[in-house]
Amino acid sequence: MNKLLRLAGVLLCAASLSACATITRGTRQWYVIETDPPGANIALSTGQTCTTPCRLKLKRKHDFTVTATMAGYQDATAEVVSRMRAGGGAALAGNVVAGGIIGGVVDATNGSLNDLRPNPLRIVMTPNGETPAPAEAAAPAPGDAPADPQGN
Repeated sequence: MNKLLRLAGVLLCAASLSACATITRGTRQWYVIETDPPGANIALSTGQTCTTPCRLKLKRKHDFTVTATMAGYQDATAEVVSRMRAGGGAALAGNVVAGGIIGGVVDATNGSLNDLRPNPLRIVMTPNGETPAPAEAAAPAPGDAPADPQGN
């Protein structure tokens, strides 16, 4: 009976260490949307809305579309993609070795190994009657980027 309890304890500890990216990074991240000029109404294909500049905590798992609208300006859309972050493959392999197959499967399927890109998203609004400019990723200015050491 004592060996059975020890085995159960070891299995419980191993299960708690699995899915490391889920624990350290989470399944959501801070996402910044800016427009030039500011004050545009933003609607995400996932259902969230905001007025720029805005910062939303979004699930890392799925791609989505951002639509910006503003009186006197043409509507603008941009695509945001969810992709495995740099080093994600190595993290996944390490997780499988250290945490087991279950941890690797959890991290690979829940989006915790991914990042939403581009982040921040900067959309230049085009006045009515002009040719629209494409949406682009903006390099965050010092102090403007969300400070979140875990990437959540």
